[in-house]
Amino acid sequence: MSGNRIARTTVGVLAGVVLGWVELVFLCAAWPARLVPAARPVTDRGLAWLVALERARLAAWLDHPVPPTGGGYGFVAARAALGVLGGYGCAAGLFLGGLLLCGGLWELASGGAEDVPLRMPGVRVTTNSGVLGLTCAGGVLTLVALGVLAVGAGERRLADRFLGPGGAESMRRRIAELTHTRSGIVRAVDDERRRIERDLHDGVQQRVVALAMLLGRARHTTDPARADDLVAQAYGESRRLLDELREVAWRIYPAALDELGLRTALANLADRSGIPVTLRYELSERPASEVETALYFVAREAITNAVKHAEARDILVELTEDQRAVTVTISDDGAGGADPAGGGLAGLARRVLALDGAMSVHSPEGGPTRVSATMPKGVPCG
Repeated sequence: MSGNRIARTTVGVLAGVVLGWVELVFLCAAWPARLVPAARPVTDRGLAWLVALERARLAAWLDHPVPPTGGGYGFVAARAALGVLGGYGCAAGLFLGGLLLCGGLWELASGGAEDVPLRMPGVRVTTNSGVLGLTCAGGVLTLVALGVLAVGAGERRLADRFLGPGGAESMRRRIAELTHTRSGIVRAVDDERRRIERDLHDGVQQRVVALAMLLGRARHTTDPARADDLVAQAYGESRRLLDELREVAWRIYPAALDELGLRTALANLADRSGIPVTLRYELSERPASEVETALYFVAREAITNAVKHAEARDILVELTEDQRAVTVTISDDGAGGADPAGGGLAGLARRVLALDGAMSVHSPEGGPTRVSATMPKGVPCG
């Protein structure tokens, strides 16, 4: 711990003593005043002013900037108690240490120091009052420095509790969040690869095998009519194979999403659904590509679950926005019981979280089901 850091913390703690007394006076006056409705705007402005001063003190002297949110009477009361008690102890220690230091230096400089015998078991030492004063001053000031650091740490913890985490804590939480979402994205990619492999194995591969068998039988038959019939069957199988390939490609990533945008991609998704899907698109502009893709897949997974598992009769897809975020909400009137930890929804939740978004699933047994995802319009910088 550098001397400059200790000095800055000491100034911050001592400033907190003065501010703590101001806060105590404010609390004694504000609590009764709040019983009068006309006085509440005044007390609220006073509270906001005190919290702003606390934020400025924390940032300037304790190197602990906090976000401009939170704070209230609970914070001011706890801060006033810590500031007055802890700060008073530090101020008293500084006064005592300074008194001992100045007294010791004066006695040494003036030559008026007196001999002071120190008797301990087996040891006998003779010193003088000046040296003894300097030694005691060093001990007291060391304790004061430790006390100042302890009070400063208490101030920071109190600010994190009531005002939100400071810079270092925010960075630590952000690193932990990024580590978690990175591993989540890896799991989501692996899950998606397994789904693609199952689609290719159970659908496309089976049709390729059937097509090869039909062509092989046509090649080895000696009956022209039989050969024509097998070729016709192979042609039909090839058309079904092409449809299956298009379906798999569409499930992996729809080309319309890049070419025509989210509205058109969702409209095509609604057309493919086996039940009525109503689309309400209220976005003023296209979000970032990564966000647009996540919105699409959230909607597609929710619609697929409603059709396959919930036996829904009607689905509503809504896209709304505010100044910084965009939200997609999918509601259906099905049987409910959707599992947020299921493979599809869990993978999408990890994708949304990686974009600094949040996803919620409300699906009680018996329905209805509501899936919602909110993400920033731009791509987070990490």
